[in-house]
Amino acid sequence: MNYFSLNNREHQTNFENAVVRGLAPDKGLYFPQKINKLPPRFFEEIQVLDKTEIGFEAIKDYVGEEIPENRLKEIISETLDFDFPVVPVEENIGSLELFHGPTLAFKDVGARFMAGSLGYFVEKGKIDKLTVLVATSGDTGGAVANGFLGVDGIDVVILYPKGKVSEIQEKQLTTLGQNVTALEVDGAFDQCQDMVKKAFLDDEIQQKRQLTSANSINVARWLPQMFYYFLAYKQLKEQKRKLVFSVPSGNFGNICAGMLAREMGLPIAHFVASNNANNVVTRYLEHGKYEPKDSVQTISNAMDVGNPSNFVRVLELFENKFGNLKKYLSSYSFDDLATKMAINEVYEKTGYVMDPHGAVGYLGLKMFLKDHKNYHGTFLETAHPVKFLETVEEVIDKKVEIPAAIEGILNKRKKAHQISDYDELKNYLLK
Repeated sequence: MNYFSLNNREHQTNFENAVVRGLAPDKGLYFPQKINKLPPRFFEEIQVLDKTEIGFEAIKDYVGEEIPENRLKEIISETLDFDFPVVPVEENIGSLELFHGPTLAFKDVGARFMAGSLGYFVEKGKIDKLTVLVATSGDTGGAVANGFLGVDGIDVVILYPKGKVSEIQEKQLTTLGQNVTALEVDGAFDQCQDMVKKAFLDDEIQQKRQLTSANSINVARWLPQMFYYFLAYKQLKEQKRKLVFSVPSGNFGNICAGMLAREMGLPIAHFVASNNANNVVTRYLEHGKYEPKDSVQTISNAMDVGNPSNFVRVLELFENKFGNLKKYLSSYSFDDLATKMAINEVYEKTGYVMDPHGAVGYLGLKMFLKDHKNYHGTFLETAHPVKFLETVEEVIDKKVEIPAAIEGILNKRKKAHQISDYDELKNYLLK
């Protein structure tokens, strides 16, 4: 499978180069040259397939022969070695829980798959020592740090906005050491992301380090997110109603992967992009004008993105036609007060505890279902509530049980380098 740059279709490369480069030389995101439909038999038999078999059938065309079949299955098996349950919450509404991995966030899947892929390329001598450079608004950093921890030949440098991630999220990316370094940026996530993009285009840095990105702009982080939707469909296949998925959306990699799965034949009728106050896509779908803006801080911080990188991939899936996109995507946005009220009301009614991101997804789903009664809705619960302990406990007025995976890091000492601008990032990378 070849990939082309969304800034220049003439520029093409293979899976390995797309993963290693992260971004095309012209700053464009890579996109698969072809999207093949899966055979109807796959969907008919999906309930008897295990997670590795499902993941392999979904992603094999995008990897091609660049990773041998047995090794690819091994990477997928290690990536998906935890549960992805759809938990009933209300009538015709379920929560797809994506927080049962090692860092309790949906990004564990993409980070582990990418680490496995790059680990294979390094092991086989296809690439030299790599530096994974990544910006995080919350959960990406911890997932990437965990996924790449101890992988030979790979260093990890993570930029995160000072004071704008939760305490547990910060601990997950600043306490591991070994080949993982955290840079605490005096600014917002958008600045972190801009600095990372600038570094990739800096010839002086490129001569010193071979950089790759582990944000969802990277195809090895983006593509495996479609696994969630296939695994959810396996559990929902007997539903008589049409399926709609509501996705808490920040950089739009997750929902874009779901839409790719739909294009491959997965029978999802509609998607809802649920936004917090950073609602550039909600506004776009209202008036057809895409207007990025500076992000604002919210309690659902992993979605605090003012210019979502992956939205260009969403547009490409629908041939950049506004009317095509509107058929399959709705979007709503909600402020922090509405988010807190949803957490409280669902807990009071059902006993189910949502994190702020899941709560935004729930609200978007409820809004869509008001006028679409013939759908069964699933919202994505993308992080464990414990990662937003202060907010959730204040709202439900109850202690949230802390999983063992988190208890082990709470008393560890934070290690992070302070930076405030691109020059300081460059100086660090050139050291």
